[in-house]
Amino acid sequence: MILGVIPARYASTRFPGKPLIDILGKSMIQRVYEQAKKSRKLSEVIVATDDDRIFAHVKSFGGNAVMTAPQHPSGTDRCYEALKKSDKDFKYVLNIQGDEPFIDPSQIDLLAKLCDGKTELATLMIPVDSHDVLFDTGEVKITMNNNHEALYFSREVIPHIKGVDKKDWHKHFQYYRHVGMYAYRADVLQKITTLDRKSTRLNSSHANIS
Repeated sequence: MILGVIPARYASTRFPGKPLIDILGKSMIQRVYEQAKKSRKLSEVIVATDDDRIFAHVKSFGGNAVMTAPQHPSGTDRCYEALKKSDKDFKYVLNIQGDEPFIDPSQIDLLAKLCDGKTELATLMIPVDSHDVLFDTGEVKITMNNNHEALYFSREVIPHIKGVDKKDWHKHFQYYRHVGMYAYRADVLQKITTLDRKSTRLNSSHANIS
């Protein structure tokens, strides 16, 4: 069984209240939720929030929501609390970004296919095929080893190609950019939330990439 969790905070330094912003008659969080519900692989979808307004709004359109602690440092921690509060035996949790109102359900299903019991942590990527995308610091790029395990997630471009004009780098190396979704095996998610954050920033964790 796979639980899809959409972490949603009201507080934000860049855009407070973003989950409730109207997009052509529906809130952002409603659009994300409805897209996630179209997945054929998720057993259940839930919004994990720390805000009464978001909780009430999700309930108002018939969605499933759970209140989580306000002090969580990341969406990953919020996902784990949502898992703990569930009375079902989910083997995997998919962390679905709450600011992707037009996420393709097929991408969710693609990631969910990796939830085979052996995979501990997985995420999605797509090829970079233009200079503008490659050097857009709003796009997170992924550097991998030969086993398609992530070594770095960076807004800067890795690797540097010596002797080639930057506008042509994407023609000489296959770069990839990150799609902000993660699949966690339930036991691994629990372990991640107990890691010391300073040490995890200094040590690279491998993630299977699809």
